[in-house]
Amino acid sequence: MNATPETTLPRERQQLILERLGRDGKVVAADLAHEFRVSEDSIRRDLRDLAAQGLCRRVYGGALLMQHVAPLDERHRERAELKRALARVAAGLVGEGQILFVDAGSTNTALAKALPDNRGLTVVTNAPDVAMAVLGRPGFEVILLGGRVDARIGGAIGSRTVRHAQDIRADLCFPGVCAIDPERGLWTYDEEETVFKQAIIEASGETVAIATPDKLVASATHHTAPVTAIAHLVVAADTDAAVVRRYRAAGVAVHM
Repeated sequence: MNATPETTLPRERQQLILERLGRDGKVVAADLAHEFRVSEDSIRRDLRDLAAQGLCRRVYGGALLMQHVAPLDERHRERAELKRALARVAAGLVGEGQILFVDAGSTNTALAKALPDNRGLTVVTNAPDVAMAVLGRPGFEVILLGGRVDARIGGAIGSRTVRHAQDIRADLCFPGVCAIDPERGLWTYDEEETVFKQAIIEASGETVAIATPDKLVASATHHTAPVTAIAHLVVAADTDAAVVRRYRAAGVAVHM
């Protein structure tokens, strides 16, 4: 017999919450309390129990699905052909002689490899992988930002890295995308990484976000930039037309 809101026990309720997290990526405690006809305190206890099991991440007012961030070398192998295709589209937005901030990330490494030679480009990056992808190629100058390198992220973060980035002005910025939505914009999992992304966005003329399909439905914990800060969004050719319309309605140029 299926559980109804009136009859759910804590264990049943938590399973239903997990199903909702898997579908939507996030839950709001007040909405769950109304749906299950229990107090918000009961929902908060459910979320605490799920968080203690590593099944969700509690945030103010609710919870987010716990996202597993794979090691960088594993991310390089995931959807590699799609990332190369997106990188080729994004590289087409780069003009001759421009200064580019290129953040860490497997998709941005693909972007660095796709950038054309002999265009007088300057690549400013916190990521050794990105730097190596253009180092020694004709027509590139490389500026590697210093600081503590986080192996999980694949790039330097922290106050030293941010200060170095703030001393540079770029034409285009390519922040690594953890999650993005057409209402609030860019989201990130790590607070220090968030501060770095905010610094390079602020120091750039335009921001280009490259989003694989999973990033369009992911949820992360730290709001990084509003959707109005994104000039260009590069997505897969088969992205749902309704999703594309929402970004375009927000003033974002969508490239596929």
